[in-house]
Amino acid sequence: MAQKPEGDNVIKQGHTSRNKTIRLAKMGMLVAISIVLVYFIHFPIFPAVAFLEYDPADIPILMGTFAFGPLAGVMLTVVTAVIQGVTVSAQSGLYGIIMHIIATSVLVLVAGLIYKKNKTRKGAVIGLICGAIAMMLVMICANMVITPLFMGVPRNVVWDLMPFIAGFNLVKAGINGLVTFLLYKRISGFLHR
Repeated sequence: MAQKPEGDNVIKQGHTSRNKTIRLAKMGMLVAISIVLVYFIHFPIFPAVAFLEYDPADIPILMGTFAFGPLAGVMLTVVTAVIQGVTVSAQSGLYGIIMHIIATSVLVLVAGLIYKKNKTRKGAVIGLICGAIAMMLVMICANMVITPLFMGVPRNVVWDLMPFIAGFNLVKAGINGLVTFLLYKRISGFLHR
């Protein structure tokens, strides 16, 4: 059986290494866009919980998830949350970083896993809807456990605000999912090139 020439393997390895570098650069660009979006666009949705501000940071992360897979989406989430948490959203500190990682990781994992199995418009819609619902449900639990620890407020106070907290997470994920759905196919060519 004939072996492939050694030069072919070197070329193949170089090509693979180049592709990984390009993919990493594109992911870095998505993180940068996410942070810039948070810097310029953030506002409360419900006055009763004005500390919960809508931002479009998850849009580039969702696009990266659809392009590169759910694990890449989680990596984008962690990097974005940490950079955002020490720069443009520094006032929220460690609490904000943790909550951002939990919320967006759930969103991108669920949406990304569903889309990975069914890469169609229908798969994207189902993934984004299921991701939004999962994010809302997980954040109900996360707020009941983490918010009292970091904010020093009783659980019953958090529970009284839960309709707003759940609504906020559903609305935020819904808006970001809709924008991702409308824009993804337009930029997917660049992300996959």
